[in-house]
Amino acid sequence: MIDILFIALAFLAISGAIAMIVYANPMYSALGVLISMLSVAGMFALLNATFLFLVQIIVYAGAIMTLILFILMFLNIKEEDLPKEPNKFKLIAIGAIVMVPLNVLILKAVSKLPAKDLTISNTDFGQIKPIGLELYNNWIIAFELISILLLVALIGSVVLAQKRKSKINNKGEQL
Repeated sequence: MIDILFIALAFLAISGAIAMIVYANPMYSALGVLISMLSVAGMFALLNATFLFLVQIIVYAGAIMTLILFILMFLNIKEEDLPKEPNKFKLIAIGAIVMVPLNVLILKAVSKLPAKDLTISNTDFGQIKPIGLELYNNWIIAFELISILLLVALIGSVVLAQKRKSKINNKGEQL
């Protein structure tokens, strides 16, 4: 059953990546990326990596895709604003042909690996508690410095986003 789920998620991830490349409309391309990100999150869930699954859903599929979709909607890109790409599919085919030898090499290397037991162990792998303990016990200074850096970046972006007061009033007179 897990093999079938993995194959379905892999198919969805590859289909989303192909949709991202093929579609000219940026909204459809962004939705292709979203499908790929959700499929990768499903693969993390199959690996019993709870933390990576949650980070993939919350950060990538949630926050970053919301930001990308918001920017695309804010820009309001029309079909006539998009560049013409007459050789797009020819270039995609050439890229796929160039990648075939690399894919064959990787598949040969993977097929020569020794067989291992692939059952899921009941260890703390992928759980949130060991990651949190490591982060807050051994990396607390780095964690706090990064949080201060993100706070400064947030304040800076708010300051830069504010409208500057004009030195000329509505009547054209200088203040």
